[in-house]
Amino acid sequence: MSNPISIFSPAGQSQDPSGRMRQQAEELEGVFLNTLMKEMFSSIDSEGDFGGGFAEETWRGMQAEQFAASMAAAGGIGLADALMADLIALQEAASKPMTNKGASN
Repeated sequence: MSNPISIFSPAGQSQDPSGRMRQQAEELEGVFLNTLMKEMFSSIDSEGDFGGGFAEETWRGMQAEQFAASMAAAGGIGLADALMADLIALQEAASKPMTNKGASN
């Protein structure tokens, strides 16, 4: 019988906190790039004999998703790296003991 808990943790997902943070940072970069690509495609005029309609809207959305996924997989625009640096700095700051600099007796 298989372990029922294993269905909740997909294969390939790292249990390491830094690996999980990196994956989430890359996913956020992918979402950002997808939004950016969708906005870029929305500015394209597609009226004419072979343009417009529901099918084109659907195709443009899928195309934007694929472009964004390809960009993120190829290293993106550096957003995930910047997020990781900030997350690591915040994590280090949170793990340091609090000092009482403002208190004077």
